[in-house]
Amino acid sequence: MPRRLMFVQLKSGYSTDLGPSWIGWVDFSKTWSTAYFHGRTLRRAGGMPDANFYDVQTDEEFWVSGPKRDRTDTRYGPSNAVVEPDAAETYHAFLKGAPLPGRENG
Repeated sequence: MPRRLMFVQLKSGYSTDLGPSWIGWVDFSKTWSTAYFHGRTLRRAGGMPDANFYDVQTDEEFWVSGPKRDRTDTRYGPSNAVVEPDAAETYHAFLKGAPLPGRENG
């Protein structure tokens, strides 16, 4: 399974960009249509105005995207993402200019 450092934000139950968010490792299916994060199975879906994945068990909606060096990870507002301990070293190296693992060539 491909594994990527990603920004993940819970959208369900919160006003725009106010849900909890994380920078952490996300495992993806071979087709990239399913993501695994925090013990959840998230399925890619279109047609949701503020989300691009949903939890297959709870139907909660999530925004999942690559992190940004300028830390403007949320779509409409400031981000206070929790950086997962096992992702901190890679994330801080990325902020200083290193490529993300799996994306060394763009």
